[in-house]
Amino acid sequence: MSRQKSPEKIQAILDGAMQVFVSHGYAAASMDQIAATAGVSKPTLYNYFKNKEGLFTALIEQMVSGDSIHNLLGDRRFIELPLRDSLKELAYLLLDKFSNEKPLFTLFRLLIGESGRFPNLAQTFICNIEKPLLEELTYLFANHSDSKTTEPGLTARFFHGSIVHYVIVQEILHGQEILPLERDYFINNLINVLLNNK
Repeated sequence: MSRQKSPEKIQAILDGAMQVFVSHGYAAASMDQIAATAGVSKPTLYNYFKNKEGLFTALIEQMVSGDSIHNLLGDRRFIELPLRDSLKELAYLLLDKFSNEKPLFTLFRLLIGESGRFPNLAQTFICNIEKPLLEELTYLFANHSDSKTTEPGLTARFFHGSIVHYVIVQEILHGQEILPLERDYFINNLINVLLNNK
């Protein structure tokens, strides 16, 4: 009978893996480094995770598991609020999750750098985070009483894509001084464009 895996040890391994991936990149990171950083033996590490890809996938899944962004279908508040208010709240939520060196931002930045060599990792991120998020936003645009768009899926991509572009240019590529764009101004005018050009 196999022993139950310790949630505390899983978390220690994931935290250690994140540190090593951020410091060394995915390709250069080794399971030895991850085990040492996590404070576990190498056999213990392999008992919990078969390989680096499994660890990276687990990190992505962890980002999704407590993520309120992915709860639109179950949260009537976003449907019942005026659409402008819902979009504003969601925009700030997305920017907060993908900004300020938070774990999802760190993972996103790492994936952009590694996607050429490891497309499977990038596709795991798309399948687990981007695709469900776009489905939720599409649902919002398709079902909200204030929405007049005839292309809810495309409108969802415009909304989310603009926010992703803002994060990439302002945060990941350090463009704040070259192409400054104040966050509140960006969000308010993005929503104006989406709601006034249907």
